[in-house]
Amino acid sequence: MFTFKKKDGQARIGEINTLHGKIQTPFFMPIATVGAIKGAVEFSDIREMGFEIILSNTYHLHLRPGEKLIKESGGLQKFINWDGPILTDSGGFQVLSLSKIRKIFEEGVEFKSHIDGSKQFLSPEKVVEIQSDLGIDIAMVLDECTPYPCTELYAKNSLERTTRWAARCKQHWIKIGAKEKQALFAIVQGSVYKNLRIESAKQLVDLDLPGYAIGGVVESNDKLNEVIEYTIPFLPENKPRYLMGVGTPENILNAVERGIDMFDCVLPTRDARHGKVYTHEGSFNITRQKYAQDNLPIEQGCTCQVCQQYSRKYIRHIFTVNELLAMRLTSLHNLYFYKNLMTKIYKAIEKDYFAQFKADFLKRFKSKAKTVKVHGLVERGMF
Repeated sequence: MFTFKKKDGQARIGEINTLHGKIQTPFFMPIATVGAIKGAVEFSDIREMGFEIILSNTYHLHLRPGEKLIKESGGLQKFINWDGPILTDSGGFQVLSLSKIRKIFEEGVEFKSHIDGSKQFLSPEKVVEIQSDLGIDIAMVLDECTPYPCTELYAKNSLERTTRWAARCKQHWIKIGAKEKQALFAIVQGSVYKNLRIESAKQLVDLDLPGYAIGGVVESNDKLNEVIEYTIPFLPENKPRYLMGVGTPENILNAVERGIDMFDCVLPTRDARHGKVYTHEGSFNITRQKYAQDNLPIEQGCTCQVCQQYSRKYIRHIFTVNELLAMRLTSLHNLYFYKNLMTKIYKAIEKDYFAQFKADFLKRFKSKAKTVKVHGLVERGMF
């Protein structure tokens, strides 16, 4: 499934091969939680930008429209008219978000639907079956996404349950034949405790699954970097490494530097819907009065379709009159910015100048982000 190509320091490039196509690593996945990208972005738009894979969510698709309908439609790719690979999160984080209306048992998780309050139950086996019916390419195991903060004892019990659930997922994945059509990734837990992250990684690597993710909630950028640094040495070099729910451009660069291959985050489109746009000089809010007479594009020199056609003053104007086009244009620009960043990262690793590229990029990019959450509420969100 994963072909390693080369390294520059710990940063690396490779390729993941799936039934629906190949994906160059490292990569960023646009979020299509319910089978659509927010901001009125079409899949043809992101394909044109060069994205090779998207992320959808098992929990949401299970509730609406249901995996059986999607299976009858020929699988999620056909249902949403996307011809590339898809990764689905298992719903572990979404269930964490329902803390007031869910109960965790050894058998699985019982919760009430956020839609109509109906009682629902997800077991490791059920999650595997749902993702098999969806027909996607990379499936995540059901995990207990450890809350932050939590005690070391809670984190230990949580990661051990996650390991047991991962083992059950693997067994069922093989039993129903899903192994023949999709990869199954485990999720390392352990909160901010080094010994527990290492223990979780070792337990999950013993299961010998096709890929591994780092999940759980993390407090700050510095703590996130620490978690990656002491977890990575215990993950296989010959398999993909996925940092869930991250993040800002700075987070991505720091994680790539430490050996991470895969990312997802709602920030490009969530920020766009509130007028925040990304440039190589940092981000700014285009709805501010200072841009009312600004004839420049969002970013000078940007080759995205938005910057080639529209001015800041026009985009600000359509925000002020609540036109949906405003959110579409800023979403398109931000996604293009993220894809362009990943393309430049790939080339920098390929040509052995990643460290210099990172330093130069961050010198220009005035990131003010102070908090992150892996597999978390800030970046990924529930809705």
